[in-house]
Amino acid sequence: MAEEKAETPSYEQAREELTEVVRRLETGGLTLEQSIELWERGEKLAAICEEWLQGARVRLAAAMARREEPGAEPENAPF
Repeated sequence: MAEEKAETPSYEQAREELTEVVRRLETGGLTLEQSIELWERGEKLAAICEEWLQGARVRLAAAMARREEPGAEPENAPF
């Protein structure tokens, strides 16, 4: 039976879970194994957040480039 790939969380979900992971690690009281597992999860969540942010950068750059194309509406144009 093949494992189903978990759905990628939204940026907000990943950031919220990452914040909780950091809080738990900072609080302490965990075994070494628990700490390592949380750290690994935190690394995955940080990578997911970075992917979302990189995608947003690409989309914004594309939107800015379209706006600067000849024939594009002026920046001050209403809607």
